[in-house]
Amino acid sequence: MPHRTEIASHRGGAILWPENSLRAFRHALATSAEQLELDVHLSADGEVVVLHDATLERTTDGAGPVRAQTLDALRRVRLKGTGGEGVPSLADAAALVRDAGRVLRLEVKADRDGRPYPGIVARCAAVLDATAMRRRTVFMSFQPLSVMEAHQLGGFLRSVLLLEARPWRGMGAEGAVALCAVCGAAELGLPIGEWDGAGVATLRGAGLGVSAWGTNDTSTIRRGLDLGMDAIATDDPPLALRLRG
Repeated sequence: MPHRTEIASHRGGAILWPENSLRAFRHALATSAEQLELDVHLSADGEVVVLHDATLERTTDGAGPVRAQTLDALRRVRLKGTGGEGVPSLADAAALVRDAGRVLRLEVKADRDGRPYPGIVARCAAVLDATAMRRRTVFMSFQPLSVMEAHQLGGFLRSVLLLEARPWRGMGAEGAVALCAVCGAAELGLPIGEWDGAGVATLRGAGLGVSAWGTNDTSTIRRGLDLGMDAIATDDPPLALRLRG
């Protein structure tokens, strides 16, 4: 059978709906996209909460680091464009994905200073176990140590190392393969503009999966599909679904 690229609704479909909100997640899960992608941080009381940035200003009416607020306080912060929704917890989002029968694509973020949150990987696993979702969760991080921790903990669908353009260009495909081996990643994720056929072939030859983000318009979505990505994360899942056919 021909390879089928899975479509992940990036932050719930951030072009169409308020990113990383329950409203966005419900809309995204009403499409046939196979995966729902979201980002998580730790609150002051050690709860896993869904937000892209380490600070509140861009997407909420709050201010300051996520880490400085308790879960209850974050629930009282209003997400812009939602009509009054608070910041969701991972448990909230995981339950929606479970009930929809989809795969959760979970990106574990670092704190405001770029440091991994102590204990966040184990805490994510505990939340996912409580919602019967660990085995249907793709674990992702830009932090190799977090990916290694997830690999060692086990039980996730797979672990993905994410790289921005600069480190990818610096180490090249062979270096990325070596780094994935060290941290136990089964897949490498890059911005779509960094992938080409040679890079895909090198990663595939090493037994690794390939995925991309930034596939948000016709040309970039088609590029991801033509390169045979395992998954593409898109802010416009309905467009990606139409183009995939």
